[in-house]
Amino acid sequence: MKTTAKYFGLALIALFGLQSQAQQRDLDNFRPLDQRGINMFEAPKDTISTFDGVRVRVGGASTIQFQGLSHETQGEWTNAEGVPMGLIDIGSNFNLPTANLDLDVALAPGLRMHLRTYLSSRHHPEPYVKDGYIQVDGLDFISPGLMSDVMDHVRIKIGHMENNYGDAHFRRSDNAQTIYNPFVGNLIMDAFTTEVGAEVYYFHSGFMGMVGATNGKLNQSVANPSANGVSWLGKIGYDNEQFAAPDDLRFRLTGSVYHTSQVPNSFLYGADRAGSRYYLVMEEVGASPVGQFTSGRYNPNFGNEVTAVMINPFLKYGGLEFFGTYEMASGLRGDGPERDFTQLAGELIYRFGPTENFYVGGRYNTVSGDDVSGVEIDINRLQIAGGWFLTKNVLTKIEYVNQDYNGFRSNSRFHEGNFNGLMVEAAISF
Repeated sequence: MKTTAKYFGLALIALFGLQSQAQQRDLDNFRPLDQRGINMFEAPKDTISTFDGVRVRVGGASTIQFQGLSHETQGEWTNAEGVPMGLIDIGSNFNLPTANLDLDVALAPGLRMHLRTYLSSRHHPEPYVKDGYIQVDGLDFISPGLMSDVMDHVRIKIGHMENNYGDAHFRRSDNAQTIYNPFVGNLIMDAFTTEVGAEVYYFHSGFMGMVGATNGKLNQSVANPSANGVSWLGKIGYDNEQFAAPDDLRFRLTGSVYHTSQVPNSFLYGADRAGSRYYLVMEEVGASPVGQFTSGRYNPNFGNEVTAVMINPFLKYGGLEFFGTYEMASGLRGDGPERDFTQLAGELIYRFGPTENFYVGGRYNTVSGDDVSGVEIDINRLQIAGGWFLTKNVLTKIEYVNQDYNGFRSNSRFHEGNFNGLMVEAAISF
């Protein structure tokens, strides 16, 4: 049944993909899933409603990579039986294709629902729901004109959803939805989580503020009530997009915070169930793509208390754009000491062509901090990439990646480790 469901979903993607070019499929207050959604962050806030009845938008994405990476380490370690271990032998070949199915539904004026299902992913070969929420941009569905002066500037999101911490998650690959990401891999310390909660937004004259709260749980359950708690998040920023002409400087700057102290385990850097794009790099003999699905990333393994702050500047002038990430995170695990991490990332992209359908760019990403093993580590990654939009729905990109591990203990597989090589990715999104 799981296999049948997956291929049925892929057939739906193909069917609706053939129809997508001929239909006006955008909804109110909606971020397009194709090239038009690039450099868009929160979904646009529009006070004009086009609602004329319940409308279902079926969308999706499919992505595949050809991987040509190699890895090495100077570490010497053993398994539980004392047998010396080494890194798994990896070669060049295609990775497992991934696919998403999106349902976005206009339910009433100012009321929209979103549901994303991973039809196949690195972590789960079977379909499962990633997230779902309702988005409220008006209250006319309760009574025409109700609190319209307030709701012209306010948005409410409620559900088990991707939390809006930082701006980097708007440019990351989300399983098969990779068109927004000019590179193949996400950040080394990948801040992403889906938790049950609510977010309230205020938009006015380019300024944006958001406050939110979640239950801090990735997998929902009524068991273990002593582990219940609240995680808090907030964001404030300014974006001049609505005031800038096409040839003007586009400028956006935001600051975000995420804090939890009442849950036993923070999922902020370990909640992505889809998995990393660098399959099996730096994994030991016997590793499987499913079991070791976060290859190439780093999770600081915070536990019962975490505070993270992310600042993101974005500049675009003509075809040249810069996106930066400055992140500070600290936390505890059990009775252990407080540990601190800093992540820096800067990417410079140049887009050109009649519709900016070509691009070249680079990203440098570094993470440093106190590893749970008690040593200070740093990880550095260089990515150089180029891409071509064959249509607004179809992208092919190539990336060279080089990642170094420093400071890890000599009995760690990451000791003086490195992986590097080429990745080629093809993506469809509609």
